[in-house]
Amino acid sequence: MSQSYVRGRDATLLEQSIHTTFTRAVNAYPEREALVSVHQNLRYTYADLHEQVERTVRGFAGLGLGPGDRIGIWATNCAEWVMVQLAAARAGILLVNINPAYRIHELEYALVKSGIKAIFLKERDERSDYRTILDEAARRAAMPLDHRICLDTDSWSQFLEEGRAYPDVKVEPNDVANLQYTSGTTGFPKGVMLTHRGLVNNGLFIGKVLKVTEQDRICVPVPLYHCFGCVIGTMVAINVGAAMILPNDRFHALPTMQALDRERCTLVYGVPTMFIAQINHADFAKYDFSSLRGGIMSGAPCPVEIMKRVMTEMHCAEITIVYGQTESSPVITGSMVDDTMERRVSTVGFPLHETEVKLIDSKTGETVPVGTRGEICTRGYLVMKGYDGDEAATREVVDRDGWLHTGDLAILREDGYIHLTGRVRDVIIRGGENVYPKEVEEFLYTNPKVAAVEVVGLPDAKLGEVVLAWIRLKPGETATEEEIREFCKGEISHFKIPQYVRFVDEFPATANGKTQKYLIRQQEIELRGLTEVVTA
Repeated sequence: MSQSYVRGRDATLLEQSIHTTFTRAVNAYPEREALVSVHQNLRYTYADLHEQVERTVRGFAGLGLGPGDRIGIWATNCAEWVMVQLAAARAGILLVNINPAYRIHELEYALVKSGIKAIFLKERDERSDYRTILDEAARRAAMPLDHRICLDTDSWSQFLEEGRAYPDVKVEPNDVANLQYTSGTTGFPKGVMLTHRGLVNNGLFIGKVLKVTEQDRICVPVPLYHCFGCVIGTMVAINVGAAMILPNDRFHALPTMQALDRERCTLVYGVPTMFIAQINHADFAKYDFSSLRGGIMSGAPCPVEIMKRVMTEMHCAEITIVYGQTESSPVITGSMVDDTMERRVSTVGFPLHETEVKLIDSKTGETVPVGTRGEICTRGYLVMKGYDGDEAATREVVDRDGWLHTGDLAILREDGYIHLTGRVRDVIIRGGENVYPKEVEEFLYTNPKVAAVEVVGLPDAKLGEVVLAWIRLKPGETATEEEIREFCKGEISHFKIPQYVRFVDEFPATANGKTQKYLIRQQEIELRGLTEVVTA
């Protein structure tokens, strides 16, 4: 293998809809638990969940909704979220996921862009009054919103009670099932159109990586509005008849640990910050994690030291890393549960089944040699149908040969495994030297005082850019900027050592736990008076 091209294992693709997949699990395991919402004290077997999904479909008919219509869901994790997801797939209705963190301006954009006829939402929680935000966004948006159903009020039960017969509809595998808005960390988000075929098969192959069976109980503290929840969660579970456990409406370490213990979960999902919050929690030692065998750590670079602690202290010997993005349904690569420690902590794995990956020179488009850094491109069933109503933007990322250009940089090793190094736009160029934030972050995690770290570039009049590190220390620890720099000296190249260090209690993050590095950069530019340097 001389060129950076690799293809996943051969497999038979499922040419079926989400509803067909769910129905097969219902028929095979009617009495097995399908969904447990711990914070709502709700439990459903597959037979129970099927009944609730059919009631929800009839509710759609009561609203006058039919195949091809679009509905939005704007809520944190709850049992009703899953019911709406599966019911929309059964009805041939396109589900539009809306980030619970959206506020008036963002929600107005999503309402206008997606053209939804009905929205399912929570009325309020401790963080937001969603109904008020929706009222203002809908007032500003020049479009009618016919129906608003609040999942946490009598509105939901009334919606179910007023249902009527819904016709049987034929849903094709290549029909769009989900309009998934990207996080929007830079500019306005785009609506990613994901098909039944893409979602079903991605769930199938992720399950093969994890060796999931109907015996597994999957803890899903990640948000359902994001692909991590509604694909790696729901789609993996219904492919094999496993149980999905929702510990809380949004991630908190304590209810997650309680659910892992009391529900005897076998697998757990999360981004690195979620695992860090649990293993550093004051009550961590009080809970029994012995039922766990593994899970997935993804959504952000996975620090080696954190990975090792999760494998030992949380009994997750089969913890894996997967890599992907919304546009790829979402997973492209993954490590196997029986891979060596080195492969699981140093790479993002091997392409999933029926998935092609190549690494290219972003400037020339040519495939780079093995061992050379290049941009990850992927092709296969998993590639989105496109950005909703934006053919030009689609052409920018999916080329004429069907390759999705991810914008992520990596190196393909001789063993076919992929070492992620950063993003095309995530390179700090300091005085002509390239600095990859992930490399600096991984090193700083070896400092015993460091709990979490994010590295970004700041503008500099002399060098172009310099390195900044935001660090959250472990409880009870103290440190100084100079101490951190001394820790780096002699260990990493001088140009990689952070010129600036700030100690913080938390990082700005999206609802699904991804750190918003652009906000760190913006804040530091303002705090340090670097605005003129940016515009110079």
